[in-house]
Amino acid sequence: MKITFLGAAGEVTGSQHLLETANLRVLLDCGFFQGSRRESRKKNEKFHCDPAKLDGVILSHAHIDHSGNLPGLYRAGFRGPIFCTPATADVAALMLRDSAKIQEEDARYIAKHLEKGAPPVEPLYTEEDAKAVCKLFETIDYGDWHELSPEFRLEFSDAGHILGSAIVEMDILDQGDVKRVVFTGDLGRRGLPILRDPEIVDGCDVLISESTYGNRVHPAPQNLQQKLLQIIERACELDGKVIIPAFSLGRTQQIIYFLNQLREQGVLPSIPVYVDSPLATRLTDIYRRHEEVMDREAAHILKNDNDLFDFEGLHDIKSRQESITLNRQEGACVIISASGMCENGRVRHHLKYAVTDNRNTIVIIGFQAAHTLGRRIVEKQPELHIFDRRLPLRANVEVLNGLSAHADVQDFRWWYESVSSRGRIGQVFLVHGESKSSQALASVIKDYCDLDPVIPQRMQSFEI
Repeated sequence: MKITFLGAAGEVTGSQHLLETANLRVLLDCGFFQGSRRESRKKNEKFHCDPAKLDGVILSHAHIDHSGNLPGLYRAGFRGPIFCTPATADVAALMLRDSAKIQEEDARYIAKHLEKGAPPVEPLYTEEDAKAVCKLFETIDYGDWHELSPEFRLEFSDAGHILGSAIVEMDILDQGDVKRVVFTGDLGRRGLPILRDPEIVDGCDVLISESTYGNRVHPAPQNLQQKLLQIIERACELDGKVIIPAFSLGRTQQIIYFLNQLREQGVLPSIPVYVDSPLATRLTDIYRRHEEVMDREAAHILKNDNDLFDFEGLHDIKSRQESITLNRQEGACVIISASGMCENGRVRHHLKYAVTDNRNTIVIIGFQAAHTLGRRIVEKQPELHIFDRRLPLRANVEVLNGLSAHADVQDFRWWYESVSSRGRIGQVFLVHGESKSSQALASVIKDYCDLDPVIPQRMQSFEI
């Protein structure tokens, strides 16, 4: 058996790992490389495997850096099955169509900036490609073994990362030997709201493990709800707005969940809360359809509250005109809007109107990449460049960490120790992490593994 690391190797995005035996070729994930437009496009437009000859794709979850190039794979000739959980299929269908729209917008943007006589630029894929590839989804429930062939079977366990995320366990027969291969996808955290903790597997010969935060300890999430309440109470006193940039998938639902709990406890002030992201609204509907995969706390709340994501005063903004109207609205309110790093989407318009007023509060939730507007807000730079204007930052800035959906080093230590107590861990490959985090995690987990962990680089192959 050969494993070739085609993405998220020595870096964080573009998850793609090719498994090959004498008779089968299977791709684990088919994610988008993300970063600068020019560099990421160059990586995303070319596949280093023959899509038409793949026997299948196994999709760990619907985040774009794991699923985002599936329509491109289809466009390049892939027509095999894509195995994933039912919730992942539902989420990915929305995410990929949204990604297709972004590809088409990017192509138009690039076309405007081409030199005269340069060849036209096509989108990496279209919405039709996204719709077509979703028809190839074959869903498997957690805990159900499925045979891809007599030589290959797989099972999904809950990764606890986002709705539907899975740890993939595979039994692969190659040249008379059966090897157990496990792929973590993105491993989640313990103790986060809504989702269950990551499940423990029964050991393996080969483990492909993410390592995004292998050198970091996340703040505990327990105090975030109370901090949100304090921020909203202050906004009511000042008659100001609370702007919360939040990713449409995961973060928006967590914030709504917290606010719903505060309302149920009778402590949330009477203040309108607006979700200004049509994609987030549609994704929240998917959460409602998959209550069966939520944690015990959520299940307990549902006994007395039939909707975890709705409360009096919550409003979904649908049209662009409704979004524009919010910026002229007087009085205190909360606006939750994408994107999470403030680089695009409707939230930039809200920030343009909010940052100059010291009655307002910008709430940044989670990591903000370098060179993004979100990072500049976190750094409280005195002046912000939003669209074509330079605006003074007078609004209050609150940074609330603790909701990262990725395992930190303590979660990794717990998971590896638990797996090794139930069975051996053979060869580990650490992917989906920058060099420092992968190396730090390797030093933490090596005592739980038969062999020293390997940190592969992109395009490296290993015979197992």
